[in-house]
Formats: sequence, C-alpha cells, structure tokens
Amino acid sequence: MAQPINPVPAPSPSYTAITSPIAVIGTQYCVSEYPVDLIIERKARALTTGNFSVTDLKQNLMFKIQVQWSLHDNRILRDPMGKPIVTLRQKIRTIHGRWEVFRGDSHHERDLLFTAKTTSWLQWKTKMDIFLVNNYSEEYPDFRLEGSYSEKSGIIYYGNGHSQAILAQMHKKDTVKSVLLGKDNFRVTVYPNVDYAFIVSLIAILDDIDMSNSLIN
Repeated sequence: MAQPINPVPAPSPSYTAITSPIAVIGTQYCVSEYPVDLIIERKARALTTGNFSVTDLKQNLMFKIQVQWSLHDNRILRDPMGKPIVTLRQKIRTIHGRWEVFRGDSHHERDLLFTAKTTSWLQWKTKMDIFLVNNYSEEYPDFRLEGSYSEKSGIIYYGNGHSQAILAQMHKKDTVKSVLLGKDNFRVTVYPNVDYAFIVSLIAILDDIDMSNSLIN
C-alpha cells in the first residue's frame, strides 16, 4: 500500500474533508489516515499496449494499464500481478465522449460500476461528469473531473464541481530525466477516504481523451 511521504500538496483553504469512505471500486483502495500520493507515468506520444503505469513515491508499482485497440478502445486497469481490476470501454455513436467502467475484465451490464462523459463535444479543458451505476436519471453527476492530461493539472470533485469536497488533485512532476527518457510524469494526491483505484481509472480516461485529441490535431 502507498505510504505517506512529506511534503503532501495542500488542498485549497476552502477544502471540505471527505469523512466517510468513497469506495467505488473497493474499500481496500480507501485509506482513512492520510492522503495517498501516486506517480502517473506514460511514455510520451507512444501508442503501446502497456505505456501507462502507476507507482507510489517509493517507485513501488501500484497499477498498470493495458490498452486493447478495438472499435471500443478498451483499457484494462491491472494490479501489479496482472489481475484485472476494471475495464474502461468507450462508447461509440454518442454526442459526448462517453465511457463505461466494468468490474474486472467484464463487459456485462451487471458488472457496470460507473459511466463518465464529457460535458460537451468541444472542450479546451476537459470537464467530465461521472455517474454511479445507481444514478439512473443522470440529472446530476456524482463526481466531476476538471483538468488536462497534457497540462498535468486537474481536480476531481464530489458532486457537480460546485462542491468544495475535493477527492484528488493532479500536480506536474516533470524532471530532466523524464523528458530525456520520453516520459510524461505527474503526481496525483488522493485525499483520505477516497478510492484511489477509482481515481486512477478516471485519469486513464483523461489520458484516452488526450491521446484522441493528439491524433486529431
């Protein structure tokens, strides 16, 4: 499990703490005592099947992403041993970008955990609403992500983005070494009681959006 290493990036002064576990994927990914800091690493501009990995600050592997190129562009979040945790599947023929996230390597409706969709089809900075499986009307999102993978910045909020309850924040972490090795690195701080596997899955979707935009541009 990721261990705390100081200094931990501070949330905004108006930050509202999450006091009860938010376990979208599993309670085993919720830490109540301290924030969890993760390093996201992607080989820059590399369209490979294993170019996305997640470590803690001591460089212990926490997760890896397997990309399966297909009509739906599946991505599988795996643990260090290769066991599938969730499958991210992009839906086609939708006005907004929309992804469905299933438990394990399933595509069955009964294993659906949540869906995510961008708030409009044209965005300079990504705004993505997340709906849990029991949010049938999708009138109001359960969570919102606002950020940019390419700029390595962003915030994941509880609710529709107007809440001061922040689940996680992204921070730029470029080094001369990472640039020379052709890697994109940034740090993610996941605040106490928040499912960090869930946060990683959202960042994987944000990465997918960024990769698609790069191909278009």
